Order: sequence, then C-alpha cells, then structure tokens
Amino acid sequence: MPDTALKRFLEEPAILVEITAVKGSAPREAGTFMLVSKRGIWETIGGGQFEYMAIDHARAMLEGKTEIAVMDIPLGPEIGQCCGGRTELTFTEVTEDIAETLKQRLAREHQSQPAVFIFGAGHVGKALAQALSLLPLSVTVVETRAEELQDLPQTVSSHLAAMPEALVKTIPPGGSVVIVTHDHALDFLIAREALARQDLAYVGMIGSQTKRATFAHWLSREGAPPSMIERLILPIGGSIVKDKRPQVIASLVASEVLHAIHRFDEAAPAPFGHDHPASQDRA
Repeated sequence: MPDTALKRFLEEPAILVEITAVKGSAPREAGTFMLVSKRGIWETIGGGQFEYMAIDHARAMLEGKTEIAVMDIPLGPEIGQCCGGRTELTFTEVTEDIAETLKQRLAREHQSQPAVFIFGAGHVGKALAQALSLLPLSVTVVETRAEELQDLPQTVSSHLAAMPEALVKTIPPGGSVVIVTHDHALDFLIAREALARQDLAYVGMIGSQTKRATFAHWLSREGAPPSMIERLILPIGGSIVKDKRPQVIASLVASEVLHAIHRFDEAAPAPFGHDHPASQDRA
C-alpha cells in the first residue's frame, strides 16, 4: 500500500526533501523525508515555518528558480519556531533510481512495523482497526464471521479463521494481541495462547473485573500458573475515562498498545556495541 501511494504521487516531477543532520532540539530526526511536487506534499518533516520554507524552496527548484541543494535552518524565533536547534535539509530531484530506492525503503519500514492482531471485528474491533490504521503498525483483524470482515481500512489485513486461537503462534515477536470477540469462551482460548508466549508486547481483552476473575478461575482449572494472568490487560483502555463508546475505547486502547510496544522495545537488549537511541525532542 505505501508503494502504491508513492507511485501515484510520483506521476509528476517531485523534489525529495530530507533531513540530513540535526543539532539540538528539532521536530523530526535525521533521515526523515518528504516529497514536494508543484501541487502536492507527501509525508512531513515536522511542520511549522521550517517545513513551509522547505516546500517553497523545493517548488522553486521545480520551477528552475534555484539550484541550491542544501539549507541549514536555525529553528528559532527568526523563523517563528522555538525548538532552538538547527536542521540541515538536502533537496534532490526525484529520478527513477531515487524513486526505486524510496520504494525499497518504505517496504523495509513497513515490514519492520510492530504487528497488532485484533481478534474480533465487531463494533469495537472495527473502531480499533480504524484507529490503529493511522499508526506505523502492521494491523491484522481475525474473525470467525466472514460478513464482519467487510469495510475494514485498506491498510489493514484480514483473516477468516474457524479457530482464531491457532493464529496466535504466527504473530511475530514483539507483536500485540487485542481480544474483542463476540464470544467469551473464544476470548479465553485466544488469551491463553497469547499469555503462554513470553515475547509479546501486549495482550489485552475487552471486559470487566468480573470477566477477569472468571478467566482467572478458568485458567486455574486448566492448570495454568497463577502468574500467567498478571500480563493480561483486562479491562482494556484504562479506568480514567468512563466512556464505553467503541470509538472512545479504540482511542484509549491504541494509546495503551503504543505505550506497551515502546516499553517492550526499550526493555529488549540492544545489538552488541549499540545503545537504544534516545527519544527525540519535539518542537
């Protein structure tokens, strides 16, 4: 899907605008890029006056008014921003080779996105699929009912399965599981399979404290260790906002999942000789 969107954008001449160096506080990190054509913009390098300057410069290049390929922009009051750092931008006309490189880069980024499996495509499942589709995640919806897999966002994968719990083993390490099916017994089967894994960032189930107690009793009868349920988020979405509308629940759970993925990534051991990158300051 990212490749299709990029191909469509590049049907007209464009300039690749890339952040090649950052000093101090900046809206985005080095390596971030955007594309600018005469009529459109694809992605963002952080917004604000600094981005408007980049867009104007890129369009001046497209019109043949400038050949300057590098800009060093101070992110201070003189341009109406208060980040305080500096950002170096490079401007490159998009050729066929550059377009192919960008497609390959997007494909790699898409493949490395954390996986989120939503089990159940009822009202909450669909709302959650919609909310998560806007994020840099690989989202899959699993259902036993074919008719419920209609009208999902284009970037969301779907899977019709008679035994959804069997798909838990296919989730990549670091993935997340959100269980919102129409059947409590099915919820329990899926949750047991998910909690048996130690390499998932998040396992959450819709329900109440009563449902949690019932599931804990069921797990005990099944011979599972008492500690297994400690990793289950139930109810999902936290307890601060008391609103049970599907769209609200979806927003709360999306935030919860992102937080869990971040914690999981931070806890994962870094490759030998490398530290986890520090979080980027925002303008």
